[in-house]
Amino acid sequence: MRISDSRIRPTFDLESLELELLGGPVAGIDEAGRGPWAGPVVAAAVILDPANLPKGIDDSKALDADQRELAYASITATARFGVGIAHVDRIDRDNILNATMWAMAQAIAALDCVPRLALIDGNRAPKLKCQHRTIVKGDAKCLSIAAASIIAKVTRDRMMIALAGELPGYGFERHKGYGTPEHREALHRLGVSPHHRRSFEPVQLALELAKAS
Repeated sequence: MRISDSRIRPTFDLESLELELLGGPVAGIDEAGRGPWAGPVVAAAVILDPANLPKGIDDSKALDADQRELAYASITATARFGVGIAHVDRIDRDNILNATMWAMAQAIAALDCVPRLALIDGNRAPKLKCQHRTIVKGDAKCLSIAAASIIAKVTRDRMMIALAGELPGYGFERHKGYGTPEHREALHRLGVSPHHRRSFEPVQLALELAKAS
């Protein structure tokens, strides 16, 4: 027996209303990689074409890797998008929240036009040169934000897979820098790499253990 998926999926309703009432463009913004111990935080901004909405868009967390890749291809073929990347040095210097806000602002700046309105996942917004609105769990409600979540996630995953080729043994191609048991074991076995976030407690602990040994 097939169990139906009753989960509410993101729609273009909010963007359609904004476009009808006040015009556009309307961009969605989301990020990937706030929680990992290693690698950058990546933000994306996406302006969807109302006349050519890409297929397969959903909250990136609801899609598997293959589905995200297909959706990424569909989005990049039909929409305007920009990406902002905050690397580990900025994360450690400014903290993860400020680095994320900076990456979001960079993603908007990377667009080929200034949107009238930016719809941002979460409850915090960066300083932008356009109107903005935050939407808690926006990637599950708003199609533009969901599209941005896919662009950010696929971009970051590709970066972590490439990093795994440079630094074998950490398992970046599998856990993408998140705090898994495999990552913790590799961190203790191989030590802290230049791509680890030294401002994060598990990495600080690994550094202290290395000094004590």
